[in-house]
Amino acid sequence: MAEIAPFRAFRYDFQANGGDVSKRIAPPYDVLDEDDKARLLGQDDRNIVAIDLPHMPPKSLGPAECYEAAARTFDAWKGDGTLVQEDKPAIYAYHQLFTYDGKTYTRPMILARLRLEPFSAGKVLPHELTFGGPKEDRLALMKATSANLSPVFGLFRDPENKTGRAVASIVANKPDAVGTMEGVENRLWVITDEAVIATLQSVLAPENVYIADGHHRYTTSLNYCDWAVEQAGGSLPADHPARFVLISLASMDDPGNLILPTHRVFVETGGMTSGDLLGHWSDGVAACDASEADLVVVGSDGQDHPVRFTKPEVLNALEAEKSEAWRTLDLAYLHRYLIEDLLASRRGDVPATRYIKAESDARTLAASNDGVAILCKAPTMKEMQAVSESGDVMPQKSTFFYPKIATGLLINPLS
Repeated sequence: MAEIAPFRAFRYDFQANGGDVSKRIAPPYDVLDEDDKARLLGQDDRNIVAIDLPHMPPKSLGPAECYEAAARTFDAWKGDGTLVQEDKPAIYAYHQLFTYDGKTYTRPMILARLRLEPFSAGKVLPHELTFGGPKEDRLALMKATSANLSPVFGLFRDPENKTGRAVASIVANKPDAVGTMEGVENRLWVITDEAVIATLQSVLAPENVYIADGHHRYTTSLNYCDWAVEQAGGSLPADHPARFVLISLASMDDPGNLILPTHRVFVETGGMTSGDLLGHWSDGVAACDASEADLVVVGSDGQDHPVRFTKPEVLNALEAEKSEAWRTLDLAYLHRYLIEDLLASRRGDVPATRYIKAESDARTLAASNDGVAILCKAPTMKEMQAVSESGDVMPQKSTFFYPKIATGLLINPLS
């Protein structure tokens, strides 16, 4: 059900700098701010953010001239040799090597085109909601450049590592390109061998794709395809590039696919302490040992209050229309019952909430803003899969897949 295809990518010239593209790749657009963009362009004015981030912040549609300027830069780089196009259609082996919590991992992936499917078809499955503003920004950029500049990150089942075995002889060789980004080493191999490509297509054909990161990029590509059909007078060939999206695919069975937690911090609390919050939540949590905790509440004094959930069954009544997979999520209990029901009713409102990835940063923010941090556990891969297959989406900021996929290794032309 996952149809992948080779393509002639635009990419930086791997013959230059020994194939080292460290100064020209970047994290995905939606995790960058103005300072990040300036820093990356300060390293190299040909960094991909010069095209991929024309409007800041990319949460809403910018002026038309921003996207027109990005398209001119893209064309100029193709014209002066900064970007070259692959001679033959290719699929790419992509590895990320990194260390987390004292352990070293390699996350193997495949970069390819994926045929676009509406979520209703049940072949490509989301787990997050999307919002209009970011999609408007990405669609304007896509129309201007006729390209996917940043890949979607997708997951699939491969417990027998068939994809890894298919490319084993290729990745045993020196990579065609390397790039270090935020301490993560990215390695890329160009695959033009038709037999290897056919094997990869065959392995992936029966699998669903679960979107890990890039929900806005995927839905924008669906919108772009609809627009391209209209521009073509109502029809496009089945193999037209606009019917595909650039994607990095990883096995959800691989230990290198880490899901990290995103913590919540209440700020502007009006003096609410950790004790006050636990009082509001008294019907839904109980103190426990840290080893048994479902979450940990930390006040501005830095003291930890581990708690366990006491009424998991309450979501059966509060959200009867939701799937069982959704109702058993820790974050569903936190948001729907503890925050939306107990806290909102007993306090009268919900304080402003910040979503923080690092535990140390969450603690610091709570301490410096007289706030309260809620240290959460990350959902499991099985939980994400189950919610996706149920047709539900997880609460906001449920998953943080680490590390982020690099933007700028490949560009997918759409015309």
